[in-house]
Amino acid sequence: MQGSIATTVVHLGSLASRLGDGLRSALVRVRPSWLSLGFAVLGGLVYVLSNPERQNIYNHFAWQAQAFLDGRASIPWPVASGPFQNAYFQDVYPVAGEPGRALLPFPPLPAIVLLPFVAAWGLSANAALVAALLGGINVALAWRLASRLTSDPLVAVLATLFYGFGTVAWYAAMLGSTWFFAHVVASTFLLLAITGALDVERHEASRGRAPAGPIDWRQFLVGLLFGLAAGARLTTIFAAPFFLFVGGGGSPLRRGLSAGLGAAIPLVVLFTYNLVTAGGLLHPGYEYLYGHEFQPVPSGLLVDLLPALSGITYHPGDWALQDPRYVPQNLLIMLAWLPELRLDCGLSLLDQACPLLRPDRLGTSLLLSSPAWLLALPVVLHDARRRIVLGAALAVGVVAVVNLMHFSQGWVQFGYRFSNDFAPFLLVLMTLGLARAGVRWWTVGLVAVSVLVNAWGVYWGVVLGW
Repeated sequence: MQGSIATTVVHLGSLASRLGDGLRSALVRVRPSWLSLGFAVLGGLVYVLSNPERQNIYNHFAWQAQAFLDGRASIPWPVASGPFQNAYFQDVYPVAGEPGRALLPFPPLPAIVLLPFVAAWGLSANAALVAALLGGINVALAWRLASRLTSDPLVAVLATLFYGFGTVAWYAAMLGSTWFFAHVVASTFLLLAITGALDVERHEASRGRAPAGPIDWRQFLVGLLFGLAAGARLTTIFAAPFFLFVGGGGSPLRRGLSAGLGAAIPLVVLFTYNLVTAGGLLHPGYEYLYGHEFQPVPSGLLVDLLPALSGITYHPGDWALQDPRYVPQNLLIMLAWLPELRLDCGLSLLDQACPLLRPDRLGTSLLLSSPAWLLALPVVLHDARRRIVLGAALAVGVVAVVNLMHFSQGWVQFGYRFSNDFAPFLLVLMTLGLARAGVRWWTVGLVAVSVLVNAWGVYWGVVLGW
């Protein structure tokens, strides 16, 4: 009996190996550009069809784009009548001395992306559809990045499928409301910048020397792309250490200087925009929102197990907008927050009336929503001396800490949406970890579980109207 089981396992392993070899051979024969197009189409279709109605009432950036087209920075608010209304908007900053006008505190790049669509269709422009289609492009960009990190095309495909459908990149792109649209736009430029840095470094290595002069202009363009990401999500700029270690220039100083000069251009534009429109380099709207934003009401299984966690809340007036004291409670949301559990219900996870499990609006642990991220750990532990590993780990760590100090962690949400700010850098580590472990039943299983959990989260996000 034991011999029969062992023989069966060997045969299954051999079959899986032959299947993997066949897939690799097929992938090698396909032009990379066709694979990029395929992933863009797949991502766009999945994201669009995940939320076909796209009843997105939070379209701040469409109003911002219309204001830009009208030659103003402020939007009309609150608008409570007519075909387009925004009186229900959160995250607006009333303009002193201008009743009926308000500023948006968000960096304006997402509104700039929407300009041609709003110019054509006005406030009826479907920002959520743009987010879904741009999200599909991000899946293709994830493939381009992963394919630079491994010679095994099957590893690159698996890493791409994980990023596109096993992380909250799916939730952000299919929803496309204001806060998630900003993440989608920032991710586009982060993926371009990271891939660009890898390409510049590979080109430099093929030449055997760095270009002459104090500035590597290819690395400068990489920095420009990186700085543009901050024009959508400012906290992404704290990933700058990556570009000290990866890219062209030949030395950390030259790499950093070249990328830093490129990144400075969009940052100067952003700070000038804030100064001219709101009177400060950093938008004062965030301080205003700190005292006016709706506060989350913690629930879910973790609160049931530890009732003291129901006291997780904001502390305006006592704690700063960015305060290290927020880190412990926010770390719980990032790594440990659990769904709501209904033992009185059946075993269905999709029963809208009475599900066994349902996501909590405060968030869902990254380890639960995307367990394949764990593949990054062995690389960080064992290969930290590699420049790319050290740079990516520092980028992830610094961005995560800065976000964890923020008073709000992005509710209402499935998963942990702030992870989008560092996900492209974590994808570097995860892909290297997957390449290290190989395409095995358990690595494929981690990716498959991640995809299934995110499909479940997307389902509930749409059903609950989040």
